[in-house]
Amino acid sequence: MQPPSRATWTPLVWVGAGPVLCGLAALLGCADNPMVLQSRLHQFEQQHVALSRQQEQLQSRAAALDQSNQELQALVAQSRQEADLLEKQLQATREQLRSATTQLAEAREERQSAESQVQALQASLRQRGSVLITPNTSVLEELPQINLPGVEVRRDGDVIRVELAGARMFESGDARLRPGAEETLAKAAAELARLYPRQIIGVEGHTDSDPIAGGGWRSNHQLSTARAMAVYDVLSTRTALEPKQLFVVGHGPNHPVVSNATEAGKQRNRRVELVVYPEQAG
Repeated sequence: MQPPSRATWTPLVWVGAGPVLCGLAALLGCADNPMVLQSRLHQFEQQHVALSRQQEQLQSRAAALDQSNQELQALVAQSRQEADLLEKQLQATREQLRSATTQLAEAREERQSAESQVQALQASLRQRGSVLITPNTSVLEELPQINLPGVEVRRDGDVIRVELAGARMFESGDARLRPGAEETLAKAAAELARLYPRQIIGVEGHTDSDPIAGGGWRSNHQLSTARAMAVYDVLSTRTALEPKQLFVVGHGPNHPVVSNATEAGKQRNRRVELVVYPEQAG
């Protein structure tokens, strides 16, 4: 058999080159795959970083919202506490208003009672023919200057009240004067005699609302009257005030200055008052 001629061989070489070129192209395509994968991996990494940042931002916003929520809850709790406090203050104010209204009504009743007592005293004195009582409105022109512990001076309508604290004047539950009480009475009486040498002065005893516990007194009225009498005895015998100027009243717990709901209020209400009236004893 003879070998093929040159003209026949050449076409076979070119025909056989097709598969080689295809293989090279395939090899070149496979060489490009890592670069594509690397690019895609880079994209995924960027997306991961972006998502991580977004997650951090969301977590930060969630933490901020949680902090705001806690602050709002604290403000709500504080507002509730303030609302409760305001409600208690409102209730206390209402109670004070009711107490003040009651005291005002009692003060009006007391004034009417005092006026009735003065009128009765005037009638009694006129019947005796020994004393002449005339009106005098100058009693309010000047308040007494009595700067003593346990002594308070105040204007009350058309009268002046010199309030003597019971705790400084008397032993507890008793009508005996404490040491130093007579000196206080003497100084107070000297100032009253200087300003009101002819005024009618009521010696009026008061107690708190607690029931009498021992001491030999049957009622608060009896105790308040006994204390007023003890003060009257000193004023009428050891001061410049004249007995015809003075009269004694025991009010018991009927006319408190403040509410008896507290111990401080009860202590304030235990007192003897020297009440200067506009009328004069002539």
